[in-house]
Parts: sequence; C-alpha cells; structure tokens
Amino acid sequence: MMTSSNTPTAEAGVIGEVTRHCVMTRTRRISRVVTGIYDQALRPHGVNASQFSLLVLIAKLGGASRAEIGRANYQDRSTLTRNLAPLLSEGWVEEIPSEAGGRSRPVFISEAGKELLVIAAPAWRSAQAKARELLGEEGITAIVSVADSLPPDEPASL
Repeated sequence: MMTSSNTPTAEAGVIGEVTRHCVMTRTRRISRVVTGIYDQALRPHGVNASQFSLLVLIAKLGGASRAEIGRANYQDRSTLTRNLAPLLSEGWVEEIPSEAGGRSRPVFISEAGKELLVIAAPAWRSAQAKARELLGEEGITAIVSVADSLPPDEPASL
C-alpha cells in the first residue's frame, strides 16, 4: 500500500515522465495549435478545420458509406456521425440511397459542398502557409511521413 509520504514522489515521477516524454500529449498539443490555425482561417466560410477535412475526404472518395469514411478518417462511428451532421444540415454532403437497394446510403459531396471547397481554398492555403511556417519543413516532412505510413485499418488494430 502506498503511504502518503510516497504519493508526492510517485505523482512527481509520473507527471515528470509524461511531461518530458509522452508522444500523445505532445501530438495533441501540436494538433490543437495547428487545428486552431485552420479553424480561424476557415471560420468566415462557416466551416471548421475538421469539417473542411472531412468534406475533402468525402470528395476524394467519390461517395462512400459511413463505415468507409470512418475507416479512411480513423474515426469511430459516433464521432463520424457527429461530424457529418453539420455537413448534412448545411447541404454540403448528401446521403443518396444506393441503386442496389437495401439500407446503404452512400455519402456524396453536393454541388454546394464543391463550391464551398473552391471558395474556401484561399483561406485553407493561407492556413497551410502559417502551419508550414510554424512547423518548418523538417516538421512537415516528419508529419507527412508518419501520416502516410499509418496502416489503413482502425487505430485499435495497431
């Protein structure tokens, strides 16, 4: 059993270890800062960084089921549903019943969504330049390399 005299030392050890070495903590900090840059740039267009990124993914996939989008974006179903809701309500994406019938309703980018991407592209480019300046070419290269080497499966399978 841990005594009260051991607790501060143990806590200090964990806090110090996490503070100095935790990959997740640092990755999340970088993500929040970079996401903030894109959120600020895209805000005048009524879209945030996550929504813009998801819209681009759906456009790239050319129509996909929610499960396919979730796998491609490393998101669980509930997170994807929450992130898709504003895109559907704004009319930037559409769920179209499958020609094969059944319950499948692939998600496609709408004409309004395509227009939004074109209109918001300069803001995205501005945010991209700020992010590049913040992270430097070495940082960008490292992030792209890691992102491109992630396995296509869900993170839980790693």
